[in-house]
Amino acid sequence: MALSSGIFSAFLCVETAPFRSSPSLRLSPRPANLRMLRAVTSATAASSEPTTTKPREPRGIMKPRPVSPEMQDVVGESVIPRTQALKRIWAYIKEHDLQDPQNKKVIICDEKLKKIFDGKDRVGFLEIAKLIGPHFL
Repeated sequence: MALSSGIFSAFLCVETAPFRSSPSLRLSPRPANLRMLRAVTSATAASSEPTTTKPREPRGIMKPRPVSPEMQDVVGESVIPRTQALKRIWAYIKEHDLQDPQNKKVIICDEKLKKIFDGKDRVGFLEIAKLIGPHFL
């Protein structure tokens, strides 16, 4: 390398001042044979037992809800979670090639989508979640 041996040796020979600490602050190394044990309490014993509770029912946007007949024409089901409805609307849009070719963020609505999206001809993709809200009964 292009590193001078004089400069390199200067870095190696630097001595640091001894570390002065009081005996109470001195850290002793942990012995190699020391093992950490976990205390078993009633709380940890109860949590380690297998639970036999039933799975939690879906809530919020994951809960299946009835939809309007207009929405039913697009998604194909009368009761569907909001997340699945949004997925199926996007599948419908892509299947029928309803995205604007110049701006893929804009959806060009056909007759079925106009019924869902308040009769608008064009809808931005961020508006979809807001516009489908009234169709969940």
